[in-house]
Amino acid sequence: MLPNNPIHSLLSGDYPRSRVLGAVLSIVLVCLAFAPFLFPGSQPLNVAAKICVFVILVASYDLLLGYTGIVSFAHTMFYGIGGYGVAIAMYNFSPTWPALGIGIVVALVLAILLALLIGLFSLRVRAIFFAMITLAVASAFAILASQLNEITGGEDGRSYRIPEMLRPAFRLFDEPVMGVMINGRILTYYLIFLSALLLFLLALRVVNSPFGRVLQAIRENDFRAEALGYRVVVYRSVANCLSAGMATLAGVLMALWLRYTGPDTTLSFAIMIDILLMVVIGGMGTLYGAVLGAAIFILAQNYLQVLMGKFSGMLESAGIPLLPNLFHADRWLLWLGILFVLSVYFFPVGIVGKLRQMRR
Repeated sequence: MLPNNPIHSLLSGDYPRSRVLGAVLSIVLVCLAFAPFLFPGSQPLNVAAKICVFVILVASYDLLLGYTGIVSFAHTMFYGIGGYGVAIAMYNFSPTWPALGIGIVVALVLAILLALLIGLFSLRVRAIFFAMITLAVASAFAILASQLNEITGGEDGRSYRIPEMLRPAFRLFDEPVMGVMINGRILTYYLIFLSALLLFLLALRVVNSPFGRVLQAIRENDFRAEALGYRVVVYRSVANCLSAGMATLAGVLMALWLRYTGPDTTLSFAIMIDILLMVVIGGMGTLYGAVLGAAIFILAQNYLQVLMGKFSGMLESAGIPLLPNLFHADRWLLWLGILFVLSVYFFPVGIVGKLRQMRR
């Protein structure tokens, strides 16, 4: 590809480098872009919106773990700050665009300041101690959010209204488009999709810039990078702030979609584990792995139980003993864990890394 090619500029020169990977990413992009028309119904649209949000959330964590070599357990805290920023602004003020903008700006400023403080005071220690510090800060923030009932709604969280254009009752056109009525829910989805696409392309630009090359050098050997004159703590702190900002915006998008924010939807440690699993499944240090990891994991979360239930019913109707109980829908978490172990065994560098190795 020529350097002045539009696709080259759009992807910052970072191509999938595998025909299979390029084809899979193209399929995911098309499915997400036309999800309201290809997969009618509320559940498929909800799954597509969740994939878009988690692509950004996982990519932002990969910027820390895969490109900088920082293990952090505070990522859901920044995700929750974005969600609560929207919730508090929409709940206490009128559900208008200016109020939404105020909530987003305040959430971003708070998240970046916290990330900067954590980075400057903690990134000088060894990786495991930094991880423990971030875990302690995230736990303290979750407890604080659950106890400030008047501000955050406590354990019950906050339900709120969003701008009128994004509400399901809003109609952009009087007639359906390709058999789908373009209402506020569809507009919200495309706001999430386009925002996620833009943030992902910006993340690609960051990791393929000179700044991103320095982050990778720090990941490989921080002592050598320091000896070459790079301020390792400063670079790590900036990466931590960028990652926190992206996670905050992911929380904003999820809050707009759910119209609810609570501890279980944004601050749960289970979400942190899911993010880590998505990064490992897709491939650390690739960004494209965030797309595949998020898509595979969320599809499995939403449809594996249904598929197993149907498969178990088929086995039972065929009169096969034992197997119907083994593949019962209630055991979907067991099989999800088995699938994760198999993916790590057969793809130790992630799906993207394995596909690129096969290409080479």
